[in-house]
Amino acid sequence: MVEMEVECKRENRDRWVEVSVPEKDLLKLNHRTAPLSVVEARPLTTEDSTTPLSITGKLYLSKLIGDSPNFMAAKTQAVKVARYEVSVLILGETGTGKELFARAIHYLSARADRPFIPVNCGAIPLDLIENELFGHEAGAFTGASSTKRGLIQEANGGTLFLDEVDSLPLLAQVKLLRFLQDQEYRPVGSTKLCHADLRVIAATNASITNAIADGKFRQDLYYRLNTIPLVLPRLRERPEDIPLLVSYFMKKYAQEYKKQITGFSASAYDMLLHYDWPGNVRELEHIIARAAVFAQSPTIETTDLLMSVDLAPSMNSTFSEAKAVAVTQFERAYLHQLLTTYQGNISRAAVAAQKDRRVLRDLIHKHNIDASRFRPSLPG
Repeated sequence: MVEMEVECKRENRDRWVEVSVPEKDLLKLNHRTAPLSVVEARPLTTEDSTTPLSITGKLYLSKLIGDSPNFMAAKTQAVKVARYEVSVLILGETGTGKELFARAIHYLSARADRPFIPVNCGAIPLDLIENELFGHEAGAFTGASSTKRGLIQEANGGTLFLDEVDSLPLLAQVKLLRFLQDQEYRPVGSTKLCHADLRVIAATNASITNAIADGKFRQDLYYRLNTIPLVLPRLRERPEDIPLLVSYFMKKYAQEYKKQITGFSASAYDMLLHYDWPGNVRELEHIIARAAVFAQSPTIETTDLLMSVDLAPSMNSTFSEAKAVAVTQFERAYLHQLLTTYQGNISRAAVAAQKDRRVLRDLIHKHNIDASRFRPSLPG
């Protein structure tokens, strides 16, 4: 049983209520079943159980949207590891929700009332990463006129989230390893040891084992970070979750942009269901956000989706594999646009595409596209 404090708003009255939630039921507190009008929730500790703890928005676990077996397995693991002081390494492609999982783990832990500090290691210049993480003393280098606290000190008592941890230079890896071992570090230019008590959650979208083999990542640091590996599935590996995500983001951006959007046309919805989503959930969210902006009616059409073919090859793919993905994406997007324009009439579409009708029909079948869904409904 996990005790939570939940701030509820009902009948224009603000009040705090304490509810007991079985751990297995935490996973049910998703976007469809958020309790009452939940705006704030957190785990309680024996030391501060009388003090409500603010978390922006709804319970972070409710933002992990999906009911597919592989996604539910990741959510279950996140709930379990949140209760224990162990390092977690989150593995997943760009856009799979690594930071969202890290935040959920933090806010379900006993450190929920302390800072959550996210750091994109790949976005910090190599010559500044040590300074950013560990801080510096005044006079440590040219321009260091005052002492600066590092992000490790900023996260003291809470959680430090190191995204793209494989981007850390080797010298910074050494200092990070020493900190993880002893909870002590030296700011740049200092001879004094500093102490910080925090949890580290790391994440990467690359293969760290390959980086280790290439001598770019320390194996001992990998073992220290990888106490609990948490693997996030790609969106194309959980297609049954796409309808839930589409509905969630449609409602979110319709409300945010104050648009009266109620759904998608059959062809637009079919396009969303059959796209490969190389950018995963982040790409899906951005496409629906754009569609909400450009939609001229309550129904989002294929022309509102502005789905472009991503020709950027994956660094984990061969040329042939990357080309095959790009061709598949192009064919699907082209067929959807073609059938939308000609309202599902394959003969007219074949003439416009300068393709034999049988060849075009076979291509449509290859991509499991139902041409009849593009035809206008008969009156009555």
